[in-house]
Order: sequence, then structure tokens, then C-alpha cells
Amino acid sequence: MAVVQVERLGKSYGAERVLEELSFEVAEGEWLGILGPNGTGKSTPLQLISGVIKPSSGRVLLQDKPAGSYPRKALARFVAVLQQDALPQVGFTVREMLEMGRYPYQNWLGDEPADRSGLVERILDWLRLRPLADRTLDRLSGGERRWVALGKVMAQEPKLLLLDEPTTYLDIGYQLEMMDWVRKWQQESGLTVISVLHDLNLAAQYCGRLLLLHEGRLAGMGTPDEVIRPELLERVYGTRPHVLAHPEREVPQILLGRGRMD
Repeated sequence: MAVVQVERLGKSYGAERVLEELSFEVAEGEWLGILGPNGTGKSTPLQLISGVIKPSSGRVLLQDKPAGSYPRKALARFVAVLQQDALPQVGFTVREMLEMGRYPYQNWLGDEPADRSGLVERILDWLRLRPLADRTLDRLSGGERRWVALGKVMAQEPKLLLLDEPTTYLDIGYQLEMMDWVRKWQQESGLTVISVLHDLNLAAQYCGRLLLLHEGRLAGMGTPDEVIRPELLERVYGTRPHVLAHPEREVPQILLGRGRMD
């Protein structure tokens, strides 16, 4: 079953066309990675799917219903977004920020039909945020705020998770841990994930399919083996990398070759 259907999607800002005739589907429980050079519009599909912006042409369907037809809270119960900039440095505590993830399920008094406070407490433990629970966000590092942002979307219990550069602010060890957490959550709950990634090697390790954008158009789509190919990457990125198999996961990984000025 397709959780997301994108049909001939286009987006313009004035005379500038940033996305052109993009079509794809994402099945339930799948993890799709969106790749592309800087400035190619790879975050635009996430903004259109989440309803942050409206398409100039085409449409987005979520479980066969137009994304724009969902009431605000119903859409928030369906889709959660982990933004590239994580969370602002505000005076809310970590626990309060996680509790905000329950907003789509609350009435106007802030109450829920069932008590889900235990979920927030479990997330604090799962993500090792318990020592930071009563600390305000303005006293956290960028990497710590990234983990709090993940906890907030976990508390939201979505069916579809949109990730915009989820490993921003994280060193290599925490990048892998973040991606492992998302994959564990995906596998245990049947979560569908669409992520914009800058790192092609991470994308090949975690995403079942990849979508490659170039100048707002679809340049390639398929498994990591079908997309991470030297000739395709050279056409899109302007440099021809060496592609090797990962020694443990057997997915393609790149080593950079000569740049444009060599």
C-alpha cells in the first residue's frame, strides 16, 4: 500500500522553477532517501508533503487522500517532521518539549483521552535524555537539541516521518546512532520514512530506495546499487567518485575522486 503518492509535482517561486514534474510513491514501512547537490531543491518535496508549502502543480496524496484535505491535527497525527535546524534555543525544558509532541492528540484543555505520560518517560530513557530532562533547551548543545527533536517526533507517534538532514550537528559516531535509532523505530512500528540526506554513504546504508534530484528534476531512482553509480553521480555532482562495496553491509559506498579543478 502506498502511504505517499507524489504526482507530477512542481513548485515555483515567481519565475524560478525549483521542482519540475516529480512523481514517485512510497510504500508503507519503506525508507526513501532523497539526494542531490546543494540548491537542487531536495528539501522542497518534504515541505510539500508536510503541507508547509503548496505545490504550483501536481498533487500529494497521503493514503489516497489529498494532503490538503486533512485537518491540521489529523495531519499532525499522520506526519511528523524532523527539521534540519532541530529546535530553537528556547526556555522550555527537555521534558516539556517532548510533551509538546502529544499536541495532536489533546483537546483544547491540553488533555488526552488516555494517559500517555509514560511514553514521554520511556523516550527520555530510550534516548538517554533523562539527565537532561529538566534542563532548558538554551542550555543544550546543537547535538543535544537534535536528540530532543527526535524524541519530540517519537512522542508524536506518526505513521510517516520526514527527516531533513537528520545528522546535522552530530559527529560520526552519533550520526550512526541517530540513523540506527530511526531504523529501529521504523522496523518495530512499521513507520514509513522519507529523508533528505547530504551524505550518500549514509543514505546507501539506511535507505531501501534512493531518489536523486538534479536541477529540480528526477535524475535517478532505485536501490542504492542502481543510483550510486559513478557515471550518474558524475553527471549530477560534477565529479566522478570511486564506488566500492561496504565490507560489512555490501551496499555501495563512495570515495571521492578528482574535483572540477583537477
